Order: sequence, then C-alpha cells, then structure tokens
Amino acid sequence: MLTLVAGFLARGRHVDLVLCQAKGAYLGEIPSGATMVELSATGGLMTRVLAAASNPADFLALLRPVVLAPKIAPEIARIRSLQHYIEAHRPDVMLSALTYANLLSIWTKRRSRTGVPVVVSERIALSTYCKAPSNYRKWRWRYLPEVVRRTYPDANAVVAVSRQVEDDLADEIGLPRDRITTIYNPVVDDALRDRAQQVPDHLWFADTGIPVILAVGRLTEQKDFPTLLQAFARIRARQPARLVILGEGRLRDALRQQADALGIADDVDMPGFVENPFQYMARAAVLVLPSLYEGLPGVLIQALACACPVVSTDCPGGSREILADGQYGALVPVGDADAMARAVLDELENPTASDALLHRAEAFSVERGVDNYLALLDSAAATHAAAHN
Repeated sequence: MLTLVAGFLARGRHVDLVLCQAKGAYLGEIPSGATMVELSATGGLMTRVLAAASNPADFLALLRPVVLAPKIAPEIARIRSLQHYIEAHRPDVMLSALTYANLLSIWTKRRSRTGVPVVVSERIALSTYCKAPSNYRKWRWRYLPEVVRRTYPDANAVVAVSRQVEDDLADEIGLPRDRITTIYNPVVDDALRDRAQQVPDHLWFADTGIPVILAVGRLTEQKDFPTLLQAFARIRARQPARLVILGEGRLRDALRQQADALGIADDVDMPGFVENPFQYMARAAVLVLPSLYEGLPGVLIQALACACPVVSTDCPGGSREILADGQYGALVPVGDADAMARAVLDELENPTASDALLHRAEAFSVERGVDNYLALLDSAAATHAAAHN
C-alpha cells in the first residue's frame, strides 16, 4: 500500500492514507506528500450496534462473526470515525485492503451520504485462511466468508492480488467472477534494487563458503517455519549450511526450542524484523517460503528481483503463479520437510540462472501495478461522478 501511495503521488494524485491505528514498523516510511489520517474507535457495544444497523438485511449472517463475537475486529470499531472522514473530506474514490478493512469501507459507504465509490483489495485465499485451525476456532473468522459473500458485491470493484485469490473469491466465496479484477502487487522498482546493493550487518553473509538459506515472514502458524526447521535439519545432515529467518512473532520461543531439539540451533539465527530484507536476499544462496497459504507472496517476488533462487510450498495463493508452475523456482507440497530439503539441496547444487529470475520479477513492476490500479480507480470514480451529475 505504501508503494501504491508513492506511485499515485508521483502521478500527481492527492492521497490520504487512512489508518485504523497509526503504529507499526512501517509508520516512518509513509511517502512525503501523503496526508496521514488516524481513525478513532468507538466502544464495543456501540460498534456492534453500528455494524448491525449498517447491514439490516444481513443481520443473521452478522450475528456470530460480528454482533455476538467474543472479540470484535478492531477495524469495525472505526465505522463512525471513517464515516465522519468521508463526509468531511469527500474523496473521489477509496481503496482498502485486508478483509475487515474492506468490510469497514463498504459498510461505511452504505451509511455515508456521499456514496463514495469503494474499491476493495483481497490479499489472501480467504476460504483457506478462515479454515486454518488457529482462525477456525474464532467466530469472527469461521463465519466471515458468508459476510464477505453478502458484502463485497456492494463494492464498485473487487481486486484480487493473484489468479488463485480470484478463483477463491469466485469458486469458494461465491462472488460473481465478472466483478473481480486481478492486479499483481507493485513490488519491483529501482529503490528495491538500490537497497539490495547494501551490505547486511551479519557475519554469515560474508564470503565464508557456507551457504545461507533465508526465510522472511511473521513468526506465525501461517508461515509454517517448523517444517522449514525440519527441512534444514535434513540439509545440515548432508552438508554445511546456515539458516536465517527474518521476522518477528509470537512463535519465536517455540521455534528456538525446536531448533535446540533438532540440534541445529548454532546454525539458525532469527534477527527479528529488519527494514531492508533485500540486502539479505541478494546474498542468500536460496530463499524458502514454507507457508501454508498466501495471497501473492511478496517475498518470492522480492527474491527474484534480487536474483536469489527460491523454493516455495505449492500452497493456496500465488506461489505457483509467481513461479510459473515451477519454471522460476521449485514448488513442494505443503508441510513436506523431505521434499523441501531435496529442493533446497538441488538449488544449492544447480541454482536457477540469475537472468531468468530478474526477467520474471519484471512482471511485478511498480510501474505496471500503479498503472493498473489507477485505471481501475479512475474508472470507478468516473462512473460514480457520471451517475451523480
């Protein structure tokens, strides 16, 4: 989203970046020229009332994921604040991303007197995400697909970040396919390439002759780093290697304990979140994505742009799409540590050619992504303006 904001500003557009909460690792990277707006939350009871009042025809569908949910999604608590913003600033068009933020935007559109056109962007294979054990136990995720099926058709356009996400929205959620547009995330630009040239402050990335395997992502169940650790133990049994996992999350202690139990702790490092992962990608022997599911995994695209060979699970989401059915990197079954280890060892022995990786990365350029998003946003704004003049 920050990349899109910078691209819109470069094309002379005025951009407000509306946040539910102004915090997080990327807060300092908001592009100059964007106006940041932080929404305020209402109380839990009032939030449930506002959500129900915004969707009287869908009240029964909202009962378990919203009205009676033990914990309500924090985005929904911003309905009143977003409505005030829309009516005060009257934007030409609004783009939102992530499921509950998308619902917030559409429900606020229903409540607002301005009828602002809304384009929503779905970033993950939602049906798979909601069925994941850690999410399925929670009402606000288990019963969410039905709410999405009833709500997303009121958006002026729905963006899927990959063909697999589009298929999921159409085939599993039940959205009309002619309402969905696939637009790849804008990832690759000169700024990424320049940052890849920097030298990481990590001794393992010096030229020691020992290959470094890299993984990047939040330390959560979705990323399935336990399988990667098992695969790395098999690799270490075959040859010297090291593993670096960039990212932070609640599973850090469990992963460290697993590495100790596998006897590989001395060759595994988890430095936490880093602002510039590209300098690591440019010097890693292989990047591995062990995820259970994705939308359009940006780390694969970033690695390709850094000429880093990749191995990925063939998970629901865009991995197969990015790697063109395995043409630009190995695809292995989800949760299969043996297959993952074999694929990494193959890449270490016969790495994919750098020029092929760089060529594939250009399909996900910032310029192309910004062009596609602006075309869709401008169309939604123009259609709305024509209908209300």
